Amino acid sequence: MPEYLEPGRFIDSDHPALVEFAEKFRGASRDPREQAVNLYYAVRDEIRYNPYVFSRDVETLKASHALQAGESYCVPKANLLAACARHCGIPSRIGLADVRNHLATPRLLELLRSEVFAMHGYTELYLEGRWVKATPAFNLALCQLLKVTPLEFDGIHDSVFQPYNEQGQRHMEYVREHGHFTDVPVPLFFGHLQQCYPHLFSDDAPPVVGDMHREAQG
Repeated sequence: MPEYLEPGRFIDSDHPALVEFAEKFRGASRDPREQAVNLYYAVRDEIRYNPYVFSRDVETLKASHALQAGESYCVPKANLLAACARHCGIPSRIGLADVRNHLATPRLLELLRSEVFAMHGYTELYLEGRWVKATPAFNLALCQLLKVTPLEFDGIHDSVFQPYNEQGQRHMEYVREHGHFTDVPVPLFFGHLQQCYPHLFSDDAPPVVGDMHREAQG
């Protein structure tokens, strides 16, 4: 699967900082599944989830950008895990889906004007003869603040958002799958986002910045 192992524009697995990160966290085992699990937790918890750093600048979609910024949203984080996997010789690709967040914070609802998170990104890794989904979006500290069980990953079972939180409330609902790709399909990605959130693409759109961790704390 050469197309799932080669560096891409956004899954830039040959970036020096990314190579260093992957080598640091892949672990001593030569087993691809064990390495994938190690990389999953590194991306999940070392890079904070922050949806307010979304930008129309395509450069911010790069795995290396998420790594160097130390925070990002789901798509660049999924790219980062995919890129680390490719560096380690594990075929990877990105998946995109629309999800309905039943527990979205008031601030995020005000920003998006919708409880649907369009173009949610996750990673698919080819392990032991099959594609396995991994979702390294929400870091452990954020899950603790929001009282959501953090997603685990064992390299065998799909790791996708839970439909309910710890209190039994509805959490995430997958409403539309867009498919999987060797790299971020820019026209589809931004085209669908503009269709869903036209106010974020207007000339007078406010800067999309902030910190979900501070918001979660009050």
